Amino acid sequence: MQKLIDQFSRFFVGSLFIFSGLIKLNDPVGTQIKMEEYFEVFASDFGSFFNHFIPWSLEIGMAMIILELALGVAILVFWRMKLTGWVLLLLMVFFTFLTFYSAYFNKVTDCGCFGDAIKLTPWQSFTKDVVLMVFVGHLFWYKHTYVAKLRTREGDALIIATIVVCTVLGVYAIQHLPFIDFRAYRVGNIIQDQMQPTEQPIIEYVFEKDGKEIRSEKYLTDPGYKYISSRVLNEDKIKPKITDYSVTSVEGEDKTSASFQGNKLLIIVANVDKASTKNIGAIRNLIQKSEGKVEAMVLTASTNEAIEKFRHENQLAAPYYFVDATVLKTIIRSNPGIALWQNGKVLGNWHYNDVPSEQEIFDLISSNR
Repeated sequence: MQKLIDQFSRFFVGSLFIFSGLIKLNDPVGTQIKMEEYFEVFASDFGSFFNHFIPWSLEIGMAMIILELALGVAILVFWRMKLTGWVLLLLMVFFTFLTFYSAYFNKVTDCGCFGDAIKLTPWQSFTKDVVLMVFVGHLFWYKHTYVAKLRTREGDALIIATIVVCTVLGVYAIQHLPFIDFRAYRVGNIIQDQMQPTEQPIIEYVFEKDGKEIRSEKYLTDPGYKYISSRVLNEDKIKPKITDYSVTSVEGEDKTSASFQGNKLLIIVANVDKASTKNIGAIRNLIQKSEGKVEAMVLTASTNEAIEKFRHENQLAAPYYFVDATVLKTIIRSNPGIALWQNGKVLGNWHYNDVPSEQEIFDLISSNR
């Protein structure tokens, strides 16, 4: 029986760590954003000391991702189980506390455990960690009984290779865009559709009649039925995937609908103070050469004064509009980033390291007419 539990614990914990790590490795900037959110909460609740970690959120997030993947591999091959067992236990104690704190005090509504691929509520995240902790505890308690699947030198080489490969992939995703885009603003999606619920609410009513509980999706008005309660059965499907996209002009006008009209080249600069100017010349040339066929819009969450200074210094001849910072970071994991929309349909997303040519823009527009 113990051997069966041993094998299940090994594959369950190892596979889950690798799966979770790979999803986050696909989008390290998303993990950075989540780390910043946690540090802001900790700074508010436990002390301003945590503010010092915010500028290092990307590096800390990458380290956590690589550690998660290395642990997953180590568990599967029983690499140095005394060390692995302790690190695994301490990490899970930390994660379990984190998810409980977020759930109980409603601090961070999405733990980011599986990135944007699988969204979990705070209590679902905590439950997941509690279940996982049972099997982690088993691995820790019996760590001395596990025999390595590889010789020490081979095991060391495998872990080092895992760290190197994950670091390379993570850096590539940071310098470009996620390999797989799970967000609502990915290429091919129509933004207006993403702002609508996928289903209408299905309500289940609970009544009592003759001492028996009756459940129905219709509100029963016949004599003898006493209403008790009701709940929405498809709550996870009635909320639109996009709920906070809104564009405002400098004058305060709502330009959300206008951003869905025609061909739009969106230059997304969430924070001009932190924006890279590495390839700003290529972005400027793209705006100039596509003029007349594509309307350029600079979307930002910075102040009017900051964006005016940024535009003047970098000679970006395009009107700018205000959008929430979190929304802009969700649209594209690049600052600045470029998006091409045609009547609200996303035709392309680019990192500032991969600025497209005007011909590429025109080809995408032509092929989608």
